[in-house]
Amino acid sequence: MSIDMAKFRVLPDAKLDLSLWPTRIDPVYASKADYQSMLTEQVTELSALQELHYAASRYSILLIFQAMDAAGKDSTIRHVMSGVNPQGCQVFSFKHPSEAELAHDFLWRTTRDLPERGRIGIFNRSYYEEVLIVRVHPEMLRNQYLPEEDLSSGRLWHERYRSIVEFENHLYRNGTRVVKFFLHLSEEEQRKRFIRRIDEPKKNWKLSMADIEERQYWKQYQSAYQDCLAGTSTTTAPWYAIPADDKENARLMVAAVVLHTLRELKLEYPEMSDERLAELQTIRAKLAHQ
Repeated sequence: MSIDMAKFRVLPDAKLDLSLWPTRIDPVYASKADYQSMLTEQVTELSALQELHYAASRYSILLIFQAMDAAGKDSTIRHVMSGVNPQGCQVFSFKHPSEAELAHDFLWRTTRDLPERGRIGIFNRSYYEEVLIVRVHPEMLRNQYLPEEDLSSGRLWHERYRSIVEFENHLYRNGTRVVKFFLHLSEEEQRKRFIRRIDEPKKNWKLSMADIEERQYWKQYQSAYQDCLAGTSTTTAPWYAIPADDKENARLMVAAVVLHTLRELKLEYPEMSDERLAELQTIRAKLAHQ
């Protein structure tokens, strides 16, 4: 793939301005057929690497997807992970927290769903909602039973960034590789996609008045994402801001990052001891005479 994904990696402590970050770039594919061929090649390699990852069972991988509505999180996950064995991959979507979840710290409910060694976990939205939607709608904090001194300190969001970074560093030290994707959609492209959800009957269920009402907070969301990405992108748990106005291009870019992450693990199938190899030959001999 002729694209340098390092250009879309948010540098730690970067002075990020999302208004200057592209939501569309020149496509890396020449045609729809070329796109399909490239994606198929990526998915095939991803399937093989995931099988090796599952067999080695040394690391776990957590992929986090965050975006504005209609940015294509669901379809990106579906297309990129289409060839992965479901036994080694789990997808979790996080909606409004329950009363039990609100009674715990903001990292608790997602921690329960972290991937095991040898598996790929996908968070469609995540604990990052607590520094995104909650920051845009701070009235939600009233339901989180936080100490008054935390609410009045003026450092709540920075302290949450700190908690997230420390949490992800802990995961890295224990073998979990965290890769985070922000699908960067333009306001105009979101408008067009919402209209398509109205015009295409099979997509009617995807749109509600609440989605339209959230559009009035577009600038606040961009500001929250900007601060979040800059404050929580690290060398061990990077954010990639993926131009998302072109869904096909975004999928190829996401797949390229996932493949790079798996290749970097330099995995090998478990080495068999002499005793184990002898046992296998004994099993083979028995099977040959059945």
